[in-house]
Amino acid sequence: MIRRTLLLVGLVVAVTACAAEQAGGSPYPLPDGAAARRWGDGPYGVVLIPDTGRDAASWDAHARVLADEGMTVVGLDAVDAAIAEAAIRRLHDDGVERVAVLAAGAGSNAAFALGVEQPALVDQLIVLSARGNVSRLGVFPKLFIASEDEGAAAEAERMTAEAPGDWNALFLADGGATGQAILEGEGAGDALDAIVQRLEERR
Repeated sequence: MIRRTLLLVGLVVAVTACAAEQAGGSPYPLPDGAAARRWGDGPYGVVLIPDTGRDAASWDAHARVLADEGMTVVGLDAVDAAIAEAAIRRLHDDGVERVAVLAAGAGSNAAFALGVEQPALVDQLIVLSARGNVSRLGVFPKLFIASEDEGAAAEAERMTAEAPGDWNALFLADGGATGQAILEGEGAGDALDAIVQRLEERR
């Protein structure tokens, strides 16, 4: 009886630990020593670049949704194009051939830099509340997301029209949230649905 009780307690502890690890992703150290976290184990990859003041764990709820859709998701702790490139190359080494980049706010600048310098690494690009010059990006598909009531909405419309390639799209969410907060505010569900749909169309 005691042994059975101990076995059950051990099983509960193991399951709880596994669930906690899954909820926050698993550590995914990159070759340059940068910290990252990983969710899922699917054939299509997504690298998440956070907004200023956020980290990989801030994507947790959204990363789990993408992982449940059969994708391998890697969240970065830093807003850096070189680290995003390292994450994509590690996913390639792990057998994930095509990788999308999802970035928010200031993280979009790193995504744009990667899309200019290494366009062959980016299967598609999705940015939230981005601002910048998109004329030199690769021709890969792009989805520009902003809230209707934020200043970046006009920028998103401009970038959708100016970005190279034929498969560029715009999504304006309800409300005035910015950056990653778009996925947490009034139009969060619709914005996340738009992201999932776009990823599913391409992969």
